[in-house]
Amino acid sequence: MVANPLRCLFQVRAKRAVPGRVRVPMAKPIAVVGLLVVACVAACNRQAQHSPDVWAVVNGKEIHKDEVEKYYRTRINPEGQAPSQEEALSLKLNVLDELINNEILIERAKKLNLEASDGEVEDKFTELKSPYTEDEFQRQLKERGVSVDDLKRDLRRQLSIQKLLNREVVAKISITDQDVADFYNANKAQFNVAEPQFRIAQIVVTPRKEPQIRNRKNDDATNEAEAQRKVKMLMDRLNSGADFAQLAMDYSEDMNSAVTGGDMGYVPESALNQSDPALKKMVLGLKPGQVGPPIQLKEGYRILKLITRESPGLRGLAEPQVQQTIRDTLRNRKEQLLRAAYLAIARDEARSTNYLAQQVIETAGKLPDGGSAAATTKSVGQP
Repeated sequence: MVANPLRCLFQVRAKRAVPGRVRVPMAKPIAVVGLLVVACVAACNRQAQHSPDVWAVVNGKEIHKDEVEKYYRTRINPEGQAPSQEEALSLKLNVLDELINNEILIERAKKLNLEASDGEVEDKFTELKSPYTEDEFQRQLKERGVSVDDLKRDLRRQLSIQKLLNREVVAKISITDQDVADFYNANKAQFNVAEPQFRIAQIVVTPRKEPQIRNRKNDDATNEAEAQRKVKMLMDRLNSGADFAQLAMDYSEDMNSAVTGGDMGYVPESALNQSDPALKKMVLGLKPGQVGPPIQLKEGYRILKLITRESPGLRGLAEPQVQQTIRDTLRNRKEQLLRAAYLAIARDEARSTNYLAQQVIETAGKLPDGGSAAATTKSVGQP
């Protein structure tokens, strides 16, 4: 075992001269210590050096430029106006930050034996493929620039992170009856319906590539023929008893409502009067719980479901729908809070370096040679 050089130095200085013995010159131990320190610093710098295509390192795991670029390409519209350099770099930084977070959470899932099994990945993969023919599925992969192995790797990561968060976050959420009553008493005005309201859910399909897709299958129709096939598939599954909210989360191309199962909340009659006449007619003709046939609007196709219709008046706390609305609201708030706190703790405990961010700062937002971040970034030891 190599002794601590600084400790040795202090010990040498503390020794007193003994008569009859020759004192050791101080210069030699200092020189040795200096050499050891220099060697240590050099070794640390060597460990921190990475190839030019490394844009971040998380707990020793490298995240490469190609991976960031792959996800970046799925978030821009190739048929739209090309983003500026600043816009592109900003989006790439966002993508990289998500990949860093995912890597941190994946490592935690592995340590807790929560990584998705091969069987779970295959089941999810089969579910993703089920709405398509083999040719359609391969075309979807090609358009997104991913392989089957890429998709399965992403599925494993998504499932593992979800298992981790379900155990570490969701399982800790508890909403009491008192919580519900307190929320109702503090927000009674929200439950006083001034005019008829319609709680509507939707599935949106557009005949063009969307710049951002947030449905669970990353599914996007890119032309009219694909949009019509997709709408038919969705209606067939709805008519066979499939859950509307699950289909909306999997396939709807509206990034705002897909995450809520298509639920747009309550739409007052006055707002409905200002909407497209075809949409208004559809909503007014539906009964609560009923799904209407697809309607074609300027922006694409919409499949609508009327969840409930509210008449004017104050809704009481005893109504099951009021209680469920409050519980959902409180649960969503707590889940978002706990997720943010859990991720903050996880990042604090991780060792990560974002080379792309360093390079953006050092070059004032102008990356040379297509953005080789690690190539020109100074060696930085992992914190």
